[in-house]
Amino acid sequence: MKQIIVIGLGGFLGAIMRYGLSSFVQSALRNVNFPYGTLIVNLLGCFIIGLLSALAELRPFPPELRTFLMVGLLGAFTTFSTFSNESFNLLRGGENSLCLINIGMHLLAGLGMVWMGRLLAGQIWS
Repeated sequence: MKQIIVIGLGGFLGAIMRYGLSSFVQSALRNVNFPYGTLIVNLLGCFIIGLLSALAELRPFPPELRTFLMVGLLGAFTTFSTFSNESFNLLRGGENSLCLINIGMHLLAGLGMVWMGRLLAGQIWS
């Protein structure tokens, strides 16, 4: 039961953070044709999970903290399901090029951000 509460608290905060950042980015860019808010949230989430996973390997976290951060907070913060739905909607709306750009940027830049997060963690904590 303790683990479920830890995940729930992390998820609560992660979902609020996702909503706030995604909404802010989307409204700041004033663009409704491309889901920039979701892209930024996913890339930042990929970077943070890369950073934290490398840190956890170098200096192990208590299990509750790791569960809170990785499963709860980042699990709710990253929006891969939203990304998938938005990509599908772009495709369904005939925006094939935007759909492919969206998918490509999320996947390639996401992998790059995980790598950069791990590099930064290695520089800071090794």
